[in-house]
Amino acid sequence: MTATTSASTTGRPAPRQRYVRCASAAGLHRVAYTEWGDPDNPRVLLCVHGLTRSGRDFDRLAANFADTYRVVCPDVVGRGLSWWLANPNLYAVPQYVADMVTLIARLDVDTVDWFGTSMGGLIGMGLAGLPDTPIRKLLLNDVGPHLEPVAVKRIGDYLGKPARFETLQQGVDYAAQLAQSFGPLTPDEWREINTPLLREEDGAWVLRYDPRIAQPFAAVTEEAAKLGEAALWHSLASFQGPVLVVRGEQSDLLSRETVAKMVSTARAASSVEIAGVGHAPAFLAADQIALAREFFIG
Repeated sequence: MTATTSASTTGRPAPRQRYVRCASAAGLHRVAYTEWGDPDNPRVLLCVHGLTRSGRDFDRLAANFADTYRVVCPDVVGRGLSWWLANPNLYAVPQYVADMVTLIARLDVDTVDWFGTSMGGLIGMGLAGLPDTPIRKLLLNDVGPHLEPVAVKRIGDYLGKPARFETLQQGVDYAAQLAQSFGPLTPDEWREINTPLLREEDGAWVLRYDPRIAQPFAAVTEEAAKLGEAALWHSLASFQGPVLVVRGEQSDLLSRETVAKMVSTARAASSVEIAGVGHAPAFLAADQIALAREFFIG
């Protein structure tokens, strides 16, 4: 299924809105994604968003890369325009990895480059460590195998909480408050990235994600977290391609110590820290986009 979204007021070309059918143990679901650039370009950049965000976070980055790449930005299942899972316990990295494998098969390419912010980086690491991984280059935006407990608690405190807004702007402002550590964005930039996170329902505005994603998040035990972390360290060590670890200077999720360990663990890794930003750099600023272009394109 393909549709073209309307052109934005930014003057950027409109992306193509598409869907791919995926499977879980509970049945079938559809994953939405936007696609930029030449649809026949075999060079693909996959941009995967954070826990409660959407693929539209990458509109500015994708438009910038569309001269070189076919850029694909999915809404991870349970978010954005994607379907919700029948079984909320499946909202976890293994299901997300499986969905991304299906999406890459739909794109009909053998390799992709991967830009993963927060949860999108966890999914990328999970896929990068598998034998015959399709990932060629991996950019991890403010995330690593070890997540600082203070940030995990902060996220858990708001995740899945009901929220209704009388106006779209109230919803945009609420999402901006949750994401204030993204950096000093303008009101227009907040509207650009937060409007896709909201939908109308019964005369009000609500967040466009399944609140049940909080259930498996809250159910993670200390033992399960340690096993998951160990698996991601193994994935990072197994990946053969280049890795760029980006950290927000004020991040409460990714420590400098974890970044140093990531660089020494991966086979071909480097890191960069972005000043004046926490979790996670939004990659709306020209210098941040240039950083990504240098890594992926050179």
